[in-house]
Amino acid sequence: MGSFNLVLRFLLELAALATLGIWGWQYGDGSWLSYTLAVGLPIVAAAVWGVFNVPNDPSRSGRATVVVPGIVRLTIELLLFALATWALYDLGYTRPCWILGMVVIIHYVASYGRILWLIKQ
Repeated sequence: MGSFNLVLRFLLELAALATLGIWGWQYGDGSWLSYTLAVGLPIVAAAVWGVFNVPNDPSRSGRATVVVPGIVRLTIELLLFALATWALYDLGYTRPCWILGMVVIIHYVASYGRILWLIKQ
């Protein structure tokens, strides 16, 4: 993966985490649940994203806290991006929803080498 694609991936991850926090805040109705969801959802998503890895993944540090097969890692990534995209849609932000979804697709098309590598692991 090129440097630009790695930066894009990082920005997509941040956007997904921020989106989950905003969604959590909106659906907590201003109560303590808003704070819990706004902070808790991004933390849980970041933990899942950071813990479950494939050893020697060229797009990551190469270390894996919890080793999973490549297809599991790819599924986790796609589910988190899909959840963030759906959250934007659910909040009524249809244009940002489409933009995020399309940029994620473009990122994965540009990362086809990594996807093939993950599937083989």
